Amino acid sequence: MPEPSAPPNSRAAGLTPQSIVIWSLVALAGAAGWAVLALSRGEEISAAWMLAAALGSYAIAYRFYSRFIAHRVLKVDKTRATPAERLDNGVDFHPTDRRVLFGHHFAAVAGAGPLVGPVLAAQMGYLPGTIWIIVGVIFAGAVQDMVTLFFSTRRDGRSLGQMARDEIGPFGGAAALIAVFAIMIILLAVLALVIVNALAHSPWGVFSIGMTIPIALFMGVYLRVLRPGRVTEVSVVGVALLLLAIVAGGWVAESSLADTFTLEPGTLVIWMIVYGFLASVLPVWMLLAPRDYLSTFMKVGTIVLLAVGVFVALPTLKMPAVTDFASRGDGPVFAGSMFPFVFITIACGALSGFHSLVSSGTTPKMVQKETQIRMIGYGAMLTESFVAVMAMITASIIDPGLFFAINSPAGVVGTTVQSASEAVANFGFTISPDQLAKAAADVEEASLLSRTGGAPTFALGMSEIFSAVVGGTAMKAFWYHFAIMFEALFILTTVDAGTRVGRFMLQDTLGNVYKPFKQVSWKPGVWFASAVVVGGWGYFLWVGVHDPLGGINQLFPLFGIANQLLAAVALAVCTTLLVKSGRLKWAWVTGVPLAWDVAVTLTASWQKIFSDDPRVGFFAQRDKYQAGIDSGQVLPPAKSMDDMHTVVTNSTVDGVLSALFALLIVVVIADAGRVCYRAIRRPADVKLSEAPYTESRIVAPAGLFPTAEEKAELVAAGLGPEGGVRKDGGTGDEVPAQAGSR
Repeated sequence: MPEPSAPPNSRAAGLTPQSIVIWSLVALAGAAGWAVLALSRGEEISAAWMLAAALGSYAIAYRFYSRFIAHRVLKVDKTRATPAERLDNGVDFHPTDRRVLFGHHFAAVAGAGPLVGPVLAAQMGYLPGTIWIIVGVIFAGAVQDMVTLFFSTRRDGRSLGQMARDEIGPFGGAAALIAVFAIMIILLAVLALVIVNALAHSPWGVFSIGMTIPIALFMGVYLRVLRPGRVTEVSVVGVALLLLAIVAGGWVAESSLADTFTLEPGTLVIWMIVYGFLASVLPVWMLLAPRDYLSTFMKVGTIVLLAVGVFVALPTLKMPAVTDFASRGDGPVFAGSMFPFVFITIACGALSGFHSLVSSGTTPKMVQKETQIRMIGYGAMLTESFVAVMAMITASIIDPGLFFAINSPAGVVGTTVQSASEAVANFGFTISPDQLAKAAADVEEASLLSRTGGAPTFALGMSEIFSAVVGGTAMKAFWYHFAIMFEALFILTTVDAGTRVGRFMLQDTLGNVYKPFKQVSWKPGVWFASAVVVGGWGYFLWVGVHDPLGGINQLFPLFGIANQLLAAVALAVCTTLLVKSGRLKWAWVTGVPLAWDVAVTLTASWQKIFSDDPRVGFFAQRDKYQAGIDSGQVLPPAKSMDDMHTVVTNSTVDGVLSALFALLIVVVIADAGRVCYRAIRRPADVKLSEAPYTESRIVAPAGLFPTAEEKAELVAAGLGPEGGVRKDGGTGDEVPAQAGSR
């Protein structure tokens, strides 16, 4: 039967004279922000203009573009039962309040990318990265997340790789399954390494983040057993306990307990593996969902306060709009031209393949109503993009000389403030040795030189903004170390959720061989698949922590490209499903970002494989170090001849894997094109793996706050504002429910 018809245009728009005025003002504010950013010529401008451009663009995009996609393209159906309702087993499938699920989804997808990617990309100037963050999320990243979530929800929460196999075919599907799972392990290990580096020797961070686990368990039991549905109550209690844990972490760091919570990197790896396994096997309502929801308060709250701080302190953007490195491609932070490497470096804030794994993993198994997919999928991604904008601001308000001294490797700037000052002068910026020493002293660090990776820079910029509002210079050290802890908390939620998603993915794959694995809550499958996933990323993490050139350090250079190649798989699957489900005229919604992502990622892959610049090309780097071995020279960062051999091995492995991943993605896209062509030529032969229509008995608002219409529906159903299962067993609609299989 056909899909439910889209709402009438007037109702869909919902525009009154008052709302037209409001949205016009929002558009003007955003346009003013863009105009100032684009037209500035060398002068320093307020960071508030960047916020205006971002917030105005996000508001317009969510109000109009996401609504268009939800109602006209996808045609979400509030009468259709989701897998969370139909398959509810209290373990993996569980109808979850939209606010809690928004928190879980945001926390699961918002990892290291939006914090550090924009910081690194700032070496090209603030403008290229800002444009990609905002425009990319509106037309690519948020679209991918929402559409993937919709199609996975319609397919009982199937993983991305399994959807590719079901809808594209065994050949392209097999390529997708291999690529997706391999990339998943790499991404999780990289994220885990960032956490270990942030928490090692930090009793404050270890205590505060460790306490979120028992707090989350309490919240899960509270919502499930003690006070079901009382989201507001548990939120207040949870946030109060979280704030207490953060403050207490500072007390612990200054007490005799500091040694107990001061952990070595190897010990942290073991604890993270144990935690990742437990988060994967325990019922989702018990630990994962409440912990992610709790973390979201910390994440979003801190970012909102940071934005308020920008509007209060009005810091200026000291980084040029576009630097010379954008055209030369020889930046000290990362080598390569602006296209494609800015779009690879900034991943999660604009477009991230990792998100598609969560959107086809934990989240579709917990959605109450299809109408909530817009807020959760599109809305959470816009929120993460705003985090990326704030990261760009923190990198751009500090002195450019300090930025390059922090983010350039020791081989470039040396190990003393004098050598760093001289190196920065060669980049075209100036900063004195005394200024470098003072910047470190202000945050109580011995040195800030070569603190690469982006996280220290974000923390430093964050301390600049917060100290300008509260405490002044005397509070800089506090805010800097608070930011380091905040970043670790920010990233950890992607590892636990990602492990569970990896478990689903592996079970789907093994289910093609042994059918019981298809039952994602089958205990033997749950334990086995969880052990394999944590064992995979845990091994690379363990080796990487103990060997600066081994383990995940070997695969770290693949992170950005692999993540964006994964996005190409997701967009290819979404485009194929739009075509197969009779939505050919709307296929451009995912087809255009797919074309852009393919152009970016395959160009980057080509350059990383075939570039003759050893700073860019893996095989060129291999040849350089092999020549050093042949001549008996030890080249930095190697410190011995053994290190030289390791670099040669790493470069070879990275080059081969880059070629393999690119080839697998080309196979997936080519096979998807074949399936789309056949669906267009012979639509009657199309077969979809969509679950049959079942009428929903759940009534719940679609957005954060119920509309007047939704309030009336809840009252008619005998329910409170939280929503729930109808007491009379009906649908509450005045018109008959329509079933939709296509």
